[in-house]
Amino acid sequence: MNVADLFKYLRVVDVVDAMDGIGYFGSGLMDPEVRPLWLGMRFWGPAVTLRCVPSNRPMWKLDTTEDIVADHARWYARYPSPVNIREKITPGCVLVTDTGGAKETGYWGSNNSMGIILAGAVGLVTDGQCRDTYELALQKTPICSRGRGRTIIPGRIMEVEANVPIGCGGVQVCPGDVVGCDDDGVVVVPQDVAEEVGRHAVAILLSDMRGRSNLYGRLGLPKDDTVDVATVEAYYQALL
Repeated sequence: MNVADLFKYLRVVDVVDAMDGIGYFGSGLMDPEVRPLWLGMRFWGPAVTLRCVPSNRPMWKLDTTEDIVADHARWYARYPSPVNIREKITPGCVLVTDTGGAKETGYWGSNNSMGIILAGAVGLVTDGQCRDTYELALQKTPICSRGRGRTIIPGRIMEVEANVPIGCGGVQVCPGDVVGCDDDGVVVVPQDVAEEVGRHAVAILLSDMRGRSNLYGRLGLPKDDTVDVATVEAYYQALL
């Protein structure tokens, strides 16, 4: 069984309750400022990590329109990145970026983030900013960020290494940890307790769904997928 499959229907709150239950009190909760860019987003997957630091090399003045349009290519030709992050992406992963406290930089935007999804990631998380946010929301690109940025990479931030333990949103993230989000925020589950947490969280979710389904009936509310107990039970019965 792929452990991340346990988390398919789980809410962040189910996972947090389960982590509390085994003594991991709030240890995986990212800062609430790191959150989904648009409502209704949910993803879960094993972490691939990227560590960046603020640049200590300024971007030089570009003299032609051609060079300005190709600014990233000009920057990386002079300062090659030691990391080709697309080569690190694995199917179903979540790419988590530590920006090292860099000032406003739209490291992830509507173009390069789609490249990461195309490579196989199911989501991105950064403790910095993303840019082109209208397009990101329109595309339904699954990205969580601390804020919205307007600037670009050259001269502001540099990649250092990938698939190492990082800090993001105030918590440690190691390669393979299960990372997920929904409208309530982002949580990280250490790999060595992910299966235990997932199993407890499934029970918490199903209990809540049964209770809410009953209340829906008593209140005369039309049922929706958040109380579709039969579908969720059938999925976990087949999985477990």
